[in-house]
Amino acid sequence: MRAVPSPELQGKVVLVTGGTGSFGSEFVRTLLDEHEPASVRVYSRDELKQYELAQRFDDSRLRSFIGDVRDGERLKMAARGVDVIVHAAALKQVPACEYNPFEAVQTNVLGAENVVSAAIANEVPKTIALSTDKAVNPVNLYGATKLCAEKIVTQGNAYSGDVNSRFASVRYGNVIGSRGSVIPLFLRQAEEGQLTVTDEAMTRFWITLRQAVDFVIACLSWMEGGEVFIPKIPSTGLVDIIEAIAPDVPRRTIGVRSGEKAHEVLITEDESRHATEFDDHFVIYPAFPFWRMSDYMRGDELPPGFRYASDSNSDSLSAEQIRELAGLVAAD
Repeated sequence: MRAVPSPELQGKVVLVTGGTGSFGSEFVRTLLDEHEPASVRVYSRDELKQYELAQRFDDSRLRSFIGDVRDGERLKMAARGVDVIVHAAALKQVPACEYNPFEAVQTNVLGAENVVSAAIANEVPKTIALSTDKAVNPVNLYGATKLCAEKIVTQGNAYSGDVNSRFASVRYGNVIGSRGSVIPLFLRQAEEGQLTVTDEAMTRFWITLRQAVDFVIACLSWMEGGEVFIPKIPSTGLVDIIEAIAPDVPRRTIGVRSGEKAHEVLITEDESRHATEFDDHFVIYPAFPFWRMSDYMRGDELPPGFRYASDSNSDSLSAEQIRELAGLVAAD
């Protein structure tokens, strides 16, 4: 059955930064196939991936903008006449960000500032930025830059003043099947005859690309400005994944890598004091009193001391679900 087009996207001009990445390309595909946009502007640095994306979709509504989120003037040009910005561009590899901290800050922090400025300059009604569980109590530079980006996006609602531009963020866990995901890594290692595990007690949140795309689209209709949206998603241990997809393959423990957590958190105890719960997601509202958001804070209050973490999450992936996901990744 064909999906009903979102009124936030139907007939609208959409700009996707990082539009040639794992999330971006799936988001673009979903928009073109299901949501009837007027046009989709893909903004990224890689001309080859831009060309490959254009060949893949062959759709006259697709526009390719070569540019870097570090370039504020280019972003302002790309955002002219845009109705919605989805900001997915980022440096995401933890070791690369640790080794190249200046680059990570320029892309993830200053890039977020440039996106906000471009949206305000062009009076773009809605901008939603992708964040990560690494932004919560960060222990590595990547997480720290994404925490800064979240704060910049939230504060964009104050910077916009009398301009009708609103900003929100989406925070979720590891994307199954994306570049660098552990499941395709384990599948490759299984073929080679040995798996490597950092820590057998490690747990992670998991979300599929399609779930992430659909959640972002839903958040566009929910957002008022200033929120951080968090989907309710399953978690599981790395060893559970191995037992489901390669139980007989020898494995070797290599130790936790620098900047890596044993468990991931999507909502801290402190954040839960100004967050609410819905059937399938949570919303964190700005904690500062000058936002005066109590008039439209919706959902159920969270209990005192609530913490949404991968090691205590009641929703876990079954072995059958893991094998199904591994099969989907293998089919790609």
